[in-house]
This record gives sequence, structure tokens and C-alpha cells, in this order.
Amino acid sequence: MTEPERQTAKVVLRPRKGRPLVMGIVNVTPDSFSDGGRFLDAGAALAHARRLIAEGADMLDVGGESTRPGAEPVDEAEEIARVVPLIGAVRAESPIPISIDTMKPAVARAAVAAGADLWNDVTALGWSPDSPAVAAGLGCAVALMHMQGDPRTMQQNPHYEDVVAEVCGFLQARAEAAMAAGVKREDIWLDPGVGFGKDRAGDFPAHNLSLLRHLDRLAALGFPILLGVSRKRFIRAVDASATDAGDRLGGSLAGALWGARMGVAAVRVHDVRETVQALDVWAAIEGAG
Repeated sequence: MTEPERQTAKVVLRPRKGRPLVMGIVNVTPDSFSDGGRFLDAGAALAHARRLIAEGADMLDVGGESTRPGAEPVDEAEEIARVVPLIGAVRAESPIPISIDTMKPAVARAAVAAGADLWNDVTALGWSPDSPAVAAGLGCAVALMHMQGDPRTMQQNPHYEDVVAEVCGFLQARAEAAMAAGVKREDIWLDPGVGFGKDRAGDFPAHNLSLLRHLDRLAALGFPILLGVSRKRFIRAVDASATDAGDRLGGSLAGALWGARMGVAAVRVHDVRETVQALDVWAAIEGAG
């Protein structure tokens, strides 16, 4: 495929409110770590998407395959069947930007044809040799994420000599590969991949905290940053009582506010209403003079 199947809308990276975009998560999966199975039904998924829009989401991220630690792969036909009807239904009702969370080019093609605006790829266009060329042909924005290993193995024994330097170097190389294939520089986002092939469950979260502390080094590469810390396991390593993903709202908000301070372009979250409120208050304080 060399031409986009439709004219994709340019995703606005800097909202007028002076704070990051809030990307609401819609997992159409039976096994995602936080809400697996809750929105697998098409009607429930659409109702959830409508609720996130009503709560103030600036964009939606639709995924049909779990990337939690230990997750098993999903056949691309099944993944398409999960996400495309939802994307089409949302697009018929709303102009809100939609991201497709997939590593598979065929799924990205189908999603963009149905109305998606951004390809959010946890493999940084590395799952298939064709991925960079497909992204260029689609003409959509792309989010390139760092992950050591794959979802089945990434938490078995993650190791880095210098996690910040290695993540930055990897994402710089993937951005260059995407541009070499024809993806426009202004269409590339970077995601440090908090929780993906970083600290093992139960370890003190040195890798994740280091990446968050040094987001400015990633931003220095010159690309917008997408940050996903919502309900992640590293919060449990700071607060041992947060064993359930639903008990990590405070840590999720802290991560989003830190990302705002560090200038990220968007935060990917489960709890849209609470995150929008927190960021709006933060932005009001920042602008109060």
C-alpha cells in the first residue's frame, strides 16, 4: 500500500489549555492487565468510548491485543474483528482523534481505513519488516515505544547498563528508520515504554523512575512524547498496598502531573475524568502568575 486509504486528520499535539492531551484507553480484549474483558462486547466498548469522550478525553486509544506481561499473541483477523467495528462506530459519532494500539501492519491498515488517526506501536514499527513502509503509506501519525523483549518475555530479566541512554538511543534509531521509510518527522511520537521490559515485578522501580526523572533527555530528541503510566505495576513498588490495578489512581495522577511538568505531549490513561481535572488544575496554577 503506497497511498492512505483515507485522508487522516492531523492530531493536535498541544491543546489550548496548555497541558498534555489526555488519551483515554479502550481495551477490546479479554486479558488486559487492568480492565481485561470489561469492554470485549461491542456495545460495552462503544459505551465506554462515549463515556471517556464525555469525561473530556482529547483522543482515544483502541486496542484489541493485550500487551501486559506474559500476554499471548492474538491472530490478526481476530484483532481486526475486535477493533474495526468500534473505530467505525466512534468515527460515525465523533471527530475525536483515534489511535490504534497494534503491532501488526494489517491491523493498522484496517484501523486507519475505519477512521483511526495514529498508529500506536509497542514495537516501534519493528514487528514486521514492512511496518515502516506501511506507516509511511498510511500517512498517519505513529507512536514508537521502547520495549525490551516482547510481552511474553519482557519482565523475565530486564537488564540495562544505562536505561535512559539505551531507551533514548533505541527510539532515536527507530525514528530515523521510520523517516527513512517515508514517515514525516512531524508525525512521529516517542514513548519510553514505562513498565515494558523494565523492572521485574517486586523490584524497586529504578528503571521506570529513572526514565520518568529524565524525560527531558527523551524530549531533547525533538519529538512529542506519549507517556503511559496509568495503573502500572511500578506504582505498587512505591506503595506496596496497591496490589490491585484499580488501587493506583493516586500514583497514576502523580505520573501524569510529572509528565505535564516535563512537557510531554500526551498521557495515556484509564481514569480520564480524574486526569483531566488534575491536569486542568495544574495548568491553572502554572498560568496564575
